[in-house]
Parts: sequence; C-alpha cells; structure tokens
Amino acid sequence: MNASPDAAARAAGIRLVALDVDGTLTDGRLFIGPGGEAMKAFSVRDGFGLTLLREAGIVLAVITARRSAIVEVRAAELKLDEVLQGVHDKAEALRALCLRRQVAPAAAAFVGDDWPDLGAMALAGLAATVADAPAAVRERAHWVSQARAGRGAVREFAEFVLLAQGRLDDALARYAGPTA
Repeated sequence: MNASPDAAARAAGIRLVALDVDGTLTDGRLFIGPGGEAMKAFSVRDGFGLTLLREAGIVLAVITARRSAIVEVRAAELKLDEVLQGVHDKAEALRALCLRRQVAPAAAAFVGDDWPDLGAMALAGLAATVADAPAAVRERAHWVSQARAGRGAVREFAEFVLLAQGRLDDALARYAGPTA
C-alpha cells in the first residue's frame, strides 16, 4: 500500500464509500458476446471487504459509466445501498449521493481507476485507487493498493478504512470466534 501522510486520518472519518466498477471491482476486461456483455469477474475477497464495511455501518455505492445487468446482480448480492449506472459525471453523482445520504463529501471515499474517476476522487475526502491504475490517477490518490484491480484491491482498501477507524480487530473477532 502507498498512502499519503494524512490518508489514515482521512479514512478515520469515512461514512460512505463509492466505487467505480470496471478496473476497480473487476480487472477491467469486458467479455462481450453477440448478445452484448457476457461476463465480468469479481473477486470474492473484494466482496467480503465490502461486506465488512457494510457491517461497520458505512454506506456503499457504485458509480459507473457503463450499464450492466451483471453489476445489478453483484450489487444486490453484496447489499450495496446505491447503484448508479450510466453516469458520465461521477463527481456530480457523488455530490448528489452525499446530499441524499446526508454525508459531507469529506466523509466520503471514492475508489476509482482511470481518468473519468478523477473528478469524484478530487471531491471525496479520501481518494483511493488500485495498483495498476495509470500514473496520473495514482499520483492524485491519497491511498493506492498493493493489489491489482479485481484481485483484492478493494478488500485491502476496506481493511485500511476499518483499521483507521479502530474497527478492524472487532470485525475480525466477529468471524474468528473466541480465543483460547
């Protein structure tokens, strides 16, 4: 992980996490058959990271430029609070989401991977990206994963946020059970 000096302080106040999908929750590859989009691969570890954030009371959303029934299915499985597809101005979508959810943009994180995400990343209190994002995106992020997109980067981000909020040990304890 590569983080700015104030990244943990920024993460400590996060109440809402919004993410791009392609290139963030997936490896960015699109499998398109004759009938349109056929498949996307999602990491179960990333999904569990989002579950941990949801269990911690953090509002979860995806904001993506593409439209995909596959995203709807995955978002429903993960019980995401908001699914915004076909979005061309992600900063405005994040601003409206924060207003709807009564969360200041400073208490929101945005995880993106490419230039169209930069506006939302600039608006968010915590801008995060994946290890394989272009240099211009990594340079503008407060936090950069060690893992690649669709390969545990979002899980890594979730654990970073929970650690900064002092909630990681409690989350682990819920799953680890009593110690001897």
